[in-house]
Amino acid sequence: MAKPMLGSPSRQATASVFAACLAVLGTGAVVQSSEQPDTPLTAPGALATALEPGEDLPGGAATSRGSFGTTDAFSNASGNIGFERELDFKIGNALFRKLWVSSPASTKSSDGLGPLFNARACQSCHLKDGRGQPPSGNSRAEQSASMFLRLSIPPGTAAQQQALASGQLAVIPEPTYGTQLQEFGIQGHPGEARMQISYAERQVTLADGEIVSLRVPTYSITDPAYGPLHPQTLLSPRLTPQMIGLGLLEAVPEADIVALADPDDHDSDGISGRPNRLRADTPIGRFGWKAGQPSIHAQSGDAFAGDIGVSNVVVPRVSGDCTPAQTACQAAPHGAPARTPNLEIAGDMLDLVAFYARNLAVPARRNPAAADVLAGKALFRAIGCVACHTPRHRTGQDSSDAHLRAQSIWPYTDLLLHDMGPQLADGRPEGAATGTEWRTPPLWGIGLTGVVNGNTFYLHDGRARTLTEAILWHGGEGQSARDGFAGLTAGDRQNLLKFIESL
Repeated sequence: MAKPMLGSPSRQATASVFAACLAVLGTGAVVQSSEQPDTPLTAPGALATALEPGEDLPGGAATSRGSFGTTDAFSNASGNIGFERELDFKIGNALFRKLWVSSPASTKSSDGLGPLFNARACQSCHLKDGRGQPPSGNSRAEQSASMFLRLSIPPGTAAQQQALASGQLAVIPEPTYGTQLQEFGIQGHPGEARMQISYAERQVTLADGEIVSLRVPTYSITDPAYGPLHPQTLLSPRLTPQMIGLGLLEAVPEADIVALADPDDHDSDGISGRPNRLRADTPIGRFGWKAGQPSIHAQSGDAFAGDIGVSNVVVPRVSGDCTPAQTACQAAPHGAPARTPNLEIAGDMLDLVAFYARNLAVPARRNPAAADVLAGKALFRAIGCVACHTPRHRTGQDSSDAHLRAQSIWPYTDLLLHDMGPQLADGRPEGAATGTEWRTPPLWGIGLTGVVNGNTFYLHDGRARTLTEAILWHGGEGQSARDGFAGLTAGDRQNLLKFIESL
């Protein structure tokens, strides 16, 4: 299915669109408005040089009215949440920050940690509801465990091949260590192993002579505590992403996302995004670096089980990610009460955590009508970034939260998988996603990363230390936009970066 243009130029038209954008720079009228008119989503190319209606509030009426100059910029509730739901948001926040302890414990509502885990609380990974960061040096504290390794193996039997082909499984777990490396364990249960990262620097020279150094990571596992790993183990590093605007992305109608897909590149623009869907009868994936989870509730339940080792209605395994090969882990005490023998966190508590995650608000834009920001917006469109980072969507009527419905939003993502080339590849398929494909990450709020988290690490593994580095890592379907960026003058590059930082 050919994808609607949504104002994005084909690769053949890039040069002409770029010239048109430059021709009108500085001449377009700037419209400063916070209204949400019911206008078509296709915006004329000339609007790239103006502030479009509602663009300053990227989350629509749900945009945060809180301060965006503090470390709490990503921790505000939806601006239109309503007084009666604020308590649910605050309770969800408390559960999100809650430290879990091992079983048995006197605090019955807080036990169930592990036996193997990556963190004791959701907040330990999602620092200030923002991005994680790679570990520095050889030290690793539970409080900063915001990056981990996914594990799997290629199918080795006909049954495993069938399980993947039918969508029964998204991956084949590593036989001893499961689907995720857990570096910590409760008393008497050693952590599984250690993730090691080494970097090599590689220099890239831009068209105007500027030299940018990219760091190339290599990942390995040391000190395995439960025996050797499978010789064909696939590793995929994952940095925790920021959590703002998730409920709005969940509310975008599936048909609108699928309409953007062009798996066979029928329009010959070099972009062939496609959804990650396990089976024809399942919803498409929207969340996770490879769009492996279809909903915030599913993502939350999977994280409780995989990261903290707490069983729930999504993953009702009281031993977490422990495998049959880890017999002591399987036999350890758990925190599930007799009335719900497989649930260490009750269903209504998980619902509150999901509600909190759905309603972490997107901050308002900063200086969106500034001349350099609008110039950068034109360049962002002209070099083809919008072919994957779709600027605008409209939420539908199916959200469980009425205040998130019918909102014009500006997340800058199509929520589709794209082949990003061999340099960014992890080589680990997940569901329909291949080892070179990644979901287009939303860009809203990206300019506040340094404010919220005190660092600027980007991409799925934090290898990029700046936005410039992140762009220069783009390959595959992003190669043309990357080359367009590298070919700009220093001034134009700065304008484009100013635009991204304003999102």
